[in-house]
Amino acid sequence: QVQLIESGGGLVQADGSLRLSCVASGRTFSSSAMGWFRQVRGKEREFVASIEWSGGSTYYTDSVKGRFTISGDSAKNTVYLRMNSLKPEDTAVYYCATSSSIYDGLSDYSAPGVYPYWGQGTQVTVSS
Repeated sequence: QVQLIESGGGLVQADGSLRLSCVASGRTFSSSAMGWFRQVRGKEREFVASIEWSGGSTYYTDSVKGRFTISGDSAKNTVYLRMNSLKPEDTAVYYCATSSSIYDGLSDYSAPGVYPYWGQGTQVTVSS
């Protein structure tokens, strides 16, 4: 079994910053990419960002481009999400996930279905 643990969530004022971390552990798992998603209660889980390990390519949903940065270390099975200029609409539970699938298109990693393993989530609340 693969476990992912997120940390770094919390309460922040609008225009503030947070850095989320996610570490994967457990049985040997060849990760091809890791991603961040978020979910507001009553709504579907939404893709935020992904990083593909072989080339280090990143992909973001439009609403966070220029504000969020995904980075990580594949050798350490660790991924980060630096969130700047936070807005109240960024409030959600943030989840990290890891995939072993390989796709040609970066946008393929935006689909929740390509990730078999997920963390438990960390709450991010942005006050206005």
